[in-house]
Amino acid sequence: ADFDAKKKRKVAEIYQALNSDPIDVATLRRMAISEGGLLTDEIRCKVWPKLLSVNTDDLPPLPAGKELREDNKDYQQVLLDVRRSLRRFPPGMPDDQREGLQEELIDIILHVLKRNPQLHYYQGYHDIVVTFLLVVGARLATALVEKLSTHHLRDFMDPTMDNTKHILNYLMPIIDQVNPEVHDFMQSAEVGTIFALSWLITWFGHVLSDFRHVVRLYDFFLACHPLMPIYFAAVIVLHREQEVLDCECDMASVHHLLSQIPQDLPYESLISKAGDLFVQFPPSELAKEAAQAAQAERTAASTFKDFELASVQQRPDTVLRQRFRERLRGEERLRGEERTKSILTKPRTNRFVKLAVMGLTVALGAAALAVVKSALEWAPKFELQIFP
Repeated sequence: ADFDAKKKRKVAEIYQALNSDPIDVATLRRMAISEGGLLTDEIRCKVWPKLLSVNTDDLPPLPAGKELREDNKDYQQVLLDVRRSLRRFPPGMPDDQREGLQEELIDIILHVLKRNPQLHYYQGYHDIVVTFLLVVGARLATALVEKLSTHHLRDFMDPTMDNTKHILNYLMPIIDQVNPEVHDFMQSAEVGTIFALSWLITWFGHVLSDFRHVVRLYDFFLACHPLMPIYFAAVIVLHREQEVLDCECDMASVHHLLSQIPQDLPYESLISKAGDLFVQFPPSELAKEAAQAAQAERTAASTFKDFELASVQQRPDTVLRQRFRERLRGEERLRGEERTKSILTKPRTNRFVKLAVMGLTVALGAAALAVVKSALEWAPKFELQIFP
């Protein structure tokens, strides 16, 4: 009964945020992140568009499939992927209904690609699109997926994998901040980060068999910064610390272990942890290490001075902080060489201080995260091309 009362309260709070004028998006973000996420698909139909700033009053009509499919360079690959996507549909769904949805799935994908020639299809994209199709229906899914593809998923849709690899390069620095032992073990095993590739580019849709868990994660990711899925990936690895350390320390064994994702993960606590880690170790702090992971011999400290600004909402206090930072930057140049040395030796002391405040952030984490890090304030490119 207590759970039901909590749920009712949450539903009421969500509708209150939806009905306020202007719509209270910060509260909707917090609701999407906090325990249980957005609770029902009916609520998701109303809230997901708000999290992506999509205007539902003005949805374009659905394209006719035939014109889309003729001479479309991606059609054959999309068709193959969609045909293989049987397990992404609810078990027990009648064949004809599923086949109808698969046709819609092909049309949505081809429509978004046709309208955005700068986007390139990748295998796994259909895993994201089918999630939206099943939750909100074809017409709204088309609008949401188009927005998502030009924002959160933008880096996966480049002609090359370079930017996707850069995002994967954040994984080890996050693990290192929390658990150096696991980090060093994985480094010794030379396992790399490819085991997390399908997690990242499908937002875990491809690897989790229970649809409820998938949509719960989508609530979370839609409300957050575009790099949140890589924090969630790190949290899964950290959650499996003992299994990892008990594994043979070689690439094949560790890769095999990690790529088999357990289906009974404690999602709510992992979501909360990922949110806390994001607050404690924001991408701007890890950017240097991520770049070093890509190119060990360059300490790209100087390249990243504007990275943090890109990730913070442009508010007056941000501008003041920026000015203050510019003043500091002059002093920092003098200290640059010492910093280069210290980055290379990377003392880990500050991590213990940060983990000591963990208790505090657990309570504040999701809320702080939701309000401070508004996902769509980001430039459509996450400025990741500034990596060497």
